[in-house]
Amino acid sequence: MDITHKIIDFNNSEISFKNKKNKELREAYLLFKVMNNPFMVKMGKHLTNFAFSIHLPIEWIIRNTIYKYFVGGSSIEDCAKTIDKLSARKVGTILDYAAEGEEKEEFFDNTFEQVMKTIDFAHKHKNIPFSVFKVTGIGRFDLFVKVSENQELTEEETKEYERFENRVKSIFEKGDQLNIPILVDAEHSWIQPMLDKMVMKYMAIYNKEKAIVQNTYQMYRHDSCQRLRDHHKMALEGKFKFGLKIVRGAYMEIERKRAQEKNYPSPIQPDKGATDRDFNNMTKYLIENVDTIDFMVATHNEGSSALLAKLIQEHNLPKDHPSIYFSQLYGMSDHITNNLADRGYNVVKYVPYGEVKTMMPYLFRRAEENSSVKGQTSRELNLISGEIKRRKQNK
Repeated sequence: MDITHKIIDFNNSEISFKNKKNKELREAYLLFKVMNNPFMVKMGKHLTNFAFSIHLPIEWIIRNTIYKYFVGGSSIEDCAKTIDKLSARKVGTILDYAAEGEEKEEFFDNTFEQVMKTIDFAHKHKNIPFSVFKVTGIGRFDLFVKVSENQELTEEETKEYERFENRVKSIFEKGDQLNIPILVDAEHSWIQPMLDKMVMKYMAIYNKEKAIVQNTYQMYRHDSCQRLRDHHKMALEGKFKFGLKIVRGAYMEIERKRAQEKNYPSPIQPDKGATDRDFNNMTKYLIENVDTIDFMVATHNEGSSALLAKLIQEHNLPKDHPSIYFSQLYGMSDHITNNLADRGYNVVKYVPYGEVKTMMPYLFRRAEENSSVKGQTSRELNLISGEIKRRKQNK
């Protein structure tokens, strides 16, 4: 049964794009038109990397196209207009310093300082209800592999891991002091054991009354439902609040390739249908346990968003229940975000920030995801096109 339109109409383009001027809509249409072509996206990535390598002055082009659409600004302060714009639509912001791909201590220290600043900033701005970080932004991936596989660390690696854990502890301490929940993003499956163990340890310390520490579960992994239930059981037995976000997930091709190379069973679901099934089953589980779980359903899927709205209604819960949030990425699925917010649900946008060059890996990933996810870009294009036509007709 199609529940989408019974609960909420995501086709309402007037509400979806109310805050966008005609010029902005046309720019968005052209951008998604390009991203709808995988060949153009692939060529664009190679040409951009080449241009940067020979120091061509292309930053202004990127800043005024894909960067402007998917990034909130170059710094926390630079995101102020984006935060205000979202707030005017009753949408919250999660500031995400999205730098990645580095493995030096000075990079980790810088990212750590940025995360601490986002917590301070969130404390001063009621429209920023969460902070977020990735462990691979503040520590070395290969070190986490060794820890996850219970390998013996060298003396220097032990010190390195202690520095990493001190950063993590400081982040959660600040979140606890300022009452700002901290979302920890998911990682590749082979370092997730280390991450899960660490996150559950700090949940037991800081989640006595409110879920300050929150984990992320990728539903494209076939073990995520059981892991989530096991961790919830640990929270119930330890008498602390369980906090989490569910996503469909990333890294799929990398995960399958590594499993094949190292000859172990793939952690990935057999097909998208299985991922969708588990995602929706876990949404039901979270609603049924809302008294002991604070949770966020992060999705660009209309059906899953409508399901959560339907379950909130069926369980006679307020639309703005403090333990329940919807989430989408900035620049994507505004028709879901704005129609939910317009109806009074708690909705937040992940808003990445950073300098243009720093943001390129993130932007390439957004472009590749939009071109590869079946129907995603076409859906965005059709909605934008529909709103452009509607405005012309109503002139």
